[in-house]
Amino acid sequence: MEPAKVDRIFQALGDPTRRAILDALSRQPSSVSDLARPLDMSLAAVVQHIQALEESGLVRTEKQGRVRTCHLMPETFATAERWLSERRTLWERRLDRLGALLDEEENG
Repeated sequence: MEPAKVDRIFQALGDPTRRAILDALSRQPSSVSDLARPLDMSLAAVVQHIQALEESGLVRTEKQGRVRTCHLMPETFATAERWLSERRTLWERRLDRLGALLDEEENG
């Protein structure tokens, strides 16, 4: 797993506005203006957030005429999930070893 890619994903996910955009896109692809409508910021600011999401690979956009439509890229979420799963497995093993050592100490 490429560390820089994982960094971009989590950096993008760290912003509440970007997470709100992702939530909206999880329901359906949407135009930039539709995504901007419920947000309390300028269209230019929303575009910057969408660019960050594109750079992370979480969102893909396509332009048809004057409308730019955003689509969620679920495979990128799988990268983040895989990274988290690897960390969880590592910590579970460590906690299991600690539990075993404590049991030995208590019973020994």
